[in-house]
Amino acid sequence: MNKPQQLPWDNPRFRNWISVVRAEKAIVRELSKALAPLDLKLVQLDLLMNLYRHPGTSQHDLARRLLVGRSNITMLLPQLEKQGLLRREPDGRDKRVMRIHMTPKGEAVLMEALKVYTALIDRVMAQSTPAQCDAMGTVMQRIADALKEDDEAPLNIRG
Repeated sequence: MNKPQQLPWDNPRFRNWISVVRAEKAIVRELSKALAPLDLKLVQLDLLMNLYRHPGTSQHDLARRLLVGRSNITMLLPQLEKQGLLRREPDGRDKRVMRIHMTPKGEAVLMEALKVYTALIDRVMAQSTPAQCDAMGTVMQRIADALKEDDEAPLNIRG
């Protein structure tokens, strides 16, 4: 006699994973709405944050940091350049390499976006104690590490 297949929603790990996915979707939705008045999309915010932390990075390194293909970066940069948020310059030693720099306007927009972002993070993370937040961060980092590709950059955002 065949044993009935156990359904995934009977598994607490599955139920908890669904909660994580729902939370992520809710955060992305809220952050996207909050960034709209700044004429900024989430991927653009991520790009600007990386440029701020690593000024003059190459397109190749930026794509690696954002975990996207170089073609994605190639499509994003002209939009941000047109908005006056960044500029591309040839590398002094290798003319094939473009270095990306944030403009003063880009930095101002980023600072406004970070206020929005941190306010949302504070609102969301206030649902947990500081110890619970640390534990959640540790678990999420372990999940990211378990799923990262061998050639991916580390996903540690603390450093």
